Amino acid sequence: MYDLGEGVPQDDVEAVKWYRKAAEQGHAEAQHNLGIMYDLGKGVPEDKVLAYMWRNISAASGHEKAKKSKEIVSRKMTQEQIAEAQKLSREWKPRRSR
Repeated sequence: MYDLGEGVPQDDVEAVKWYRKAAEQGHAEAQHNLGIMYDLGKGVPEDKVLAYMWRNISAASGHEKAKKSKEIVSRKMTQEQIAEAQKLSREWKPRRSR
């Protein structure tokens, strides 16, 4: 809602907050969207490593757009950045709500 301003004022910082909450619980669409926010620097500082990491996690969950999106962001990265993003992806563990 906050990302697109649907029913509330558009607010990138608030959108990132809610995408992160859902992404950390394993929601693939939110993971992909959080990757986009990092890629574009919307609501967070631009960070290609985190953009790739979140898209990679989303792609591993079967999100089809994330697979292609991850390839696109990788074209803007060094091999070292990609390796770091892949390492972060492997180390990431979802948080489950109680």
